[in-house]
Amino acid sequence: MTSSDKTVLNEEALRAIDGKVGAHIEGAHDGRGLRIGVACARFNGGITQRLLEGVFEAQARLGVDSQDLTVAWVPGAFELPLLAKKFATSGKFDAVLALGAVIRGDTGHYDFVAGECARGLQDVALATEMPIVFGVLTTNTVAQALERSESGPENKGAEALETAVEVVRVLRSAALQ
Repeated sequence: MTSSDKTVLNEEALRAIDGKVGAHIEGAHDGRGLRIGVACARFNGGITQRLLEGVFEAQARLGVDSQDLTVAWVPGAFELPLLAKKFATSGKFDAVLALGAVIRGDTGHYDFVAGECARGLQDVALATEMPIVFGVLTTNTVAQALERSESGPENKGAEALETAVEVVRVLRSAALQ
């Protein structure tokens, strides 16, 4: 969900790029044959489960075979980067999704957990050159987390799988090889 219609990428403007550059690369949404590791956080696990259901809803649409998905659970969002790194360095996956929810509370704990989770996942992506998708909700309220994990096209778990497939396809494009 975007905050404004003005933030949406205009498809006509995107097509106009083709005549202005030597190569214009976009990722396809074809997940056939891709192996995806899904790192899930148990803390706020009801939200994580809803995000995971979003992954399952999107997988058929994207052509990802259920046998090519591996799901593993860790205690919380803080532990997701380590699991993502293990997935990424195993040689068994093309991309990793990190799913969880960090909901702001009355203390500063939120800032440390959310920030370090994001930094850790980014570090893994850069070190391994593998798509590590940040599917961790960072919300102010439980209601916001529930909204972003509802079944349907706005589910951030589904969006995470779409992102993974698209980034793998961009990175594998002939222009970047």
